[in-house]
Amino acid sequence: MTHIIFEPCIGVKDTSCVDVCPVDCIYDDDDWDMLYIHPEECIDCGLCVDACPVQAILPLEEVPEDQEKYIALNYTIFGFDPP
Repeated sequence: MTHIIFEPCIGVKDTSCVDVCPVDCIYDDDDWDMLYIHPEECIDCGLCVDACPVQAILPLEEVPEDQEKYIALNYTIFGFDPP
């Protein structure tokens, strides 16, 4: 299971989560409004959750219902079908 970045990251793109990620699976691109977690590289350690200053990261199964569209975005940005 992976972690998902969702709406509070939009426009913020604070890289505190990137700094603590032991496998460098959180990506940024100038064309993106937010950061994304690569679903096959994430080891589900959870360090990014506490590091995020805007509380924009949760385990996939804990993403609020009104934020579930970000699950698909986190997968499709890397070319994967969403779960």
